[in-house]
Amino acid sequence: MTELASFRDVDTWIFDLDNTLYPRSCDLFSQMHVRMTAYVQKALDLPHDEAFKVQKQYYRDYGTTLRGLMIVDGIDPLDYLDYVHDIDYSPVPHSPDLRAAIDALPGRKLIFTNGDVPHANRTTDRLGITDLFDHVFDVVAADLIPKPDRVTYEKFIATTGIDPARSSMFEDLPRNLVVPHDMGMVTVLISESQEGEALTMDWEKAKHDADHVHHRTDNLTGFLQTVLRTL
Repeated sequence: MTELASFRDVDTWIFDLDNTLYPRSCDLFSQMHVRMTAYVQKALDLPHDEAFKVQKQYYRDYGTTLRGLMIVDGIDPLDYLDYVHDIDYSPVPHSPDLRAAIDALPGRKLIFTNGDVPHANRTTDRLGITDLFDHVFDVVAADLIPKPDRVTYEKFIATTGIDPARSSMFEDLPRNLVVPHDMGMVTVLISESQEGEALTMDWEKAKHDADHVHHRTDNLTGFLQTVLRTL
């Protein structure tokens, strides 16, 4: 399904957090990437350039840098999450139009993130939308197994009780929409131009026009407003 009419049966709206609910131009990932590399550098006693390579390789191979550090190096995941998310959230704007659009969506609204709940709450507090969400399912609730692993989506469904056939998933990474598509969700790729120092890798940019992406937008608020007019 590629028409907006595909949203008429949706009663559960699932949003990724980073670079999805806030604009990529906020560039929070620049800050997080610096801290990820610094953590790898310190934990593994590596030079900066080597730590950067390891961080990116773990991200690609395991879904998150954290997962790689846990599997290969046995680090404390909560210590890592606290360190990486100790950032300045001021670039995230208060967003009343986004709030109005999400609030108007019929049914449940959920966040499904590879970050943790404290990071999600600090971000949505800045946006002014925290109270709109019924549940935040984070990487800790996922037993520290990140998207796009299918077992994590299954855990998300078991925890929240959603019906995938009546759900829509909003994500900024194409690979994280493969499983939602296969489960029957309406998928939306948030695809803004690459800005700042987020260092998006070539493999992350692939498959934007693949069959598992039903809709694509560079403006979440505008897209939701358009969807609402069709409901």
